[in-house]
Amino acid sequence: MYNISHHGAVNGVTGSCHRLTLDSGDAILIDCGMFQGAEADLIPDGHSPIDFDISDVKALVVTHCHIDHVGRIPYLMAAGFSGPIYATEATAQLLPLVLEDALKVGVTRDESLINNFLRLLDKQLVGFPFKQWFTPDGFEGLQVKFQRAGHILGSAYVECAVGKTLRGSKRVVFSGDLGAPYSPLLPAPKSPYRCDDLVIESTYGDRCHEGRKSRRKRLQATIERCLMNRGTVLIPAFSIGRTQELLYEIEEIIHRATYKSTDDEQGALWESLDIIVDSPLAAKFTAHYRSLKKLWDAEARKRLRAGRHPLSFEQLTTIESHREHVQTVEYLANTGKPAIVIAASGMCAGGRMMNYLKALLPDVRTDVVFVGYQAAGTPGRDIQKYGPRGGYVYLDNEKIDIRAGVYTLSGYSAHADQKDLLNFIRRMRHQPKTVRIVHGDDEAKNELKRHIQSQLPDSKVIIP
Repeated sequence: MYNISHHGAVNGVTGSCHRLTLDSGDAILIDCGMFQGAEADLIPDGHSPIDFDISDVKALVVTHCHIDHVGRIPYLMAAGFSGPIYATEATAQLLPLVLEDALKVGVTRDESLINNFLRLLDKQLVGFPFKQWFTPDGFEGLQVKFQRAGHILGSAYVECAVGKTLRGSKRVVFSGDLGAPYSPLLPAPKSPYRCDDLVIESTYGDRCHEGRKSRRKRLQATIERCLMNRGTVLIPAFSIGRTQELLYEIEEIIHRATYKSTDDEQGALWESLDIIVDSPLAAKFTAHYRSLKKLWDAEARKRLRAGRHPLSFEQLTTIESHREHVQTVEYLANTGKPAIVIAASGMCAGGRMMNYLKALLPDVRTDVVFVGYQAAGTPGRDIQKYGPRGGYVYLDNEKIDIRAGVYTLSGYSAHADQKDLLNFIRRMRHQPKTVRIVHGDDEAKNELKRHIQSQLPDSKVIIP
């Protein structure tokens, strides 16, 4: 009736790309993400990252617009794919910004080439609302529906109904990246009613996050401890999702510290602290987050009604131009003025964060706070691993000594943890007969498999 195969996120946590092939021979792809870190090094020089036959691929369905889920789309189109690209309405709004930035950073600065690509993308990109079945163009016996995944704005897991009718269809679910319950801004994902075959991520399949309140307290305590050094706190973060969640949480910390704290010194510290977002892309995404408030959760909308601005508050400064960026790096390096800088990339593999790290990692007044997953082979993983022992890291082939403090808040993640992943399956009324575990390190996948097999003893659990 159908076949599932994989073209990424099998030997690690990046490059998500999965194929659903019907008996007719027609296929759809679920995501087409870029490989990052050590996984990217496996692609031979000069070779396209599209190393699989696409002649039968008639459509692409996108779960969300993180680069490890969409970064190979330009290469897919260059390889000849001209079919529709389906996404939620919010993802369709954000995707061109993500891919334009990715092309400028990693491929070309030629404006005409980039604009040609964006025009093609605009013709192929189709936005759909959540919870609405649709039939991809040219397909018979296949319907698709987006359900909220709670990972980033517009993120979805994908339900596929294979069969002539919905009632008699087989249900295949692709999780994309599932969000953690009680994450800032977005509602938690709700499980599908039924599923026959499940393809599920396993980023944190071997661990559980701490609660929302406790991790916010840890974030506050870590930043306050860092500020005792009278230097800069660097927080590498992805432009979409993590940056907005951090701003939301920092606004809450400032609100509590300045209006509810009995410690005047602590309140004054936060009230006078500069929060710097140094990323034009993040600024654009944050504006989109504000414009799409209808997708926020009840807590976030309540703050708005109370007159607060979780993503646009007094202490927040956004750096737009490259000239401003260079000046800010130099100013912080020379003065050591206490500030929090949030900049991309989240794994320190590019973007403006690189210049901050080069200038400030050797300074003992600096602290680096990691709040997201650092893939093997990325500079972020090296800083995380070698920084606490006074080591070094190579940035743009330059050896940089690490004298800065290095902290990791592992519970502060937009990904579901082991408990959440298991609950996502358990809460299905009709649970899957086959589960495929992808998008995770070997240890995480194996540990999640063990728990799923215990929970579903009659189901087949596969690590592709």
